Amino acid sequence: MTPDEIVAVRGELEDFAAEVFEPFARNDQRRWGQVYLRGLLTDGQRKSVEPMAARLGEDGNRQALAHFITTSPWDPAHVRARLAWKMEKAILPTVLVFDDTGFLKDGNASACVSRQYTGTAGKVTNCQVGVSLHLASDHASAAVNWRLFLPETWAPGSAKADPAKVARRTACGIPDDIGHVEKWQLALDMLDETRSWGIEVPLAVADAGYGDAAAFRHGLQARGLNYVVGISTTLSAQPGEAVPVTEPYSGTGRPPVAKYPDKPQSVKQLVIAAGRKAAKPVQWREGSRPGTGRSGFKRMYSRFVTLRIRPAGREVRQAADSPELPECWLIAEWPADQAEPVQFWLSDLPADTPLTTLVRLAKLRWRIEHDYREMKQALGLAHFEGRTWNGWHHHVTLVSVAHAFCTLQRLARAPKDTAPA
Repeated sequence: MTPDEIVAVRGELEDFAAEVFEPFARNDQRRWGQVYLRGLLTDGQRKSVEPMAARLGEDGNRQALAHFITTSPWDPAHVRARLAWKMEKAILPTVLVFDDTGFLKDGNASACVSRQYTGTAGKVTNCQVGVSLHLASDHASAAVNWRLFLPETWAPGSAKADPAKVARRTACGIPDDIGHVEKWQLALDMLDETRSWGIEVPLAVADAGYGDAAAFRHGLQARGLNYVVGISTTLSAQPGEAVPVTEPYSGTGRPPVAKYPDKPQSVKQLVIAAGRKAAKPVQWREGSRPGTGRSGFKRMYSRFVTLRIRPAGREVRQAADSPELPECWLIAEWPADQAEPVQFWLSDLPADTPLTTLVRLAKLRWRIEHDYREMKQALGLAHFEGRTWNGWHHHVTLVSVAHAFCTLQRLARAPKDTAPA
């Protein structure tokens, strides 16, 4: 926002900040929280402490801002809970979306930085990775919880532990009880925490980094959530109509157990076997390009195959109550101009769920890509230059607050027929 735009919404911003920052124990924390928030919202290429302080005029106390974001003892979970309550009412979320994003780094001093894969760069590179939970509907979304992923190289006792990184834990302020936890488990931990705040949303969406983990899918089901998650082409499954068969007992040894007579196939093989003719056209939302849609934008369109399948694998078999594997939806996008399907999802929504609903939910993850883009390009999500565990969590929380304020401003100014019902 320009300085004039900040002035125009100053009253609304202060009211919003007072509500979200209510958990702060001290007046100075509330003051510098509001100042930091204005720094993130004010136009400028870098949103780290020093350049923000230079733009904030008489409020630009670099030392006070650095202390507030890095070492001031406030719990970001309390602010996130307030933010979640506020945004739940504004967004009326229909799904929770789990995702992660990379924070590229040149050096090795920041907490949890390591050479690891991130979709941000599309390769293995030197970075931190943050896992986030977003409340989302068709019209809006907001990141309300975060975890900083700790690689095995930072975990004492791990076979992959790097002594230099383990030695830096104290300087980075990483708590002793924080170890290496898979990203899908961090997602479930955030889900549990968010539900402890009273936020109940019955459906989860995630990409293949989470959907490929059977333990993640089972964790969602154990918590009473349905899911629509991306999966890799190699995930194995039985066709929906397949049934386990028990061979005749010979009378000696252990009685045979029921099992599927055919080996499972990959989801890609199952969709290709169904054939291109099984693909049906679906329009799921209006995009950003000019078109003939209701809002004047082009409708997003592709072709999709849906099959009833039974995911296989050791973890799935162990979790099943019977030899029969649970049935669910396989959704595959197969554009007319492609020789093979290009993307796959798995869902445990009921068998009578309409195709358009399955596709709309599978594609809803675009909102989180939009969140990341806004938070990184406009609000400085990846600009934090501190090196501490607490500092990182403080910064991403304040960026989420800034992003939520922008979202509320958009919703307030949106035409009534595009705002949440």
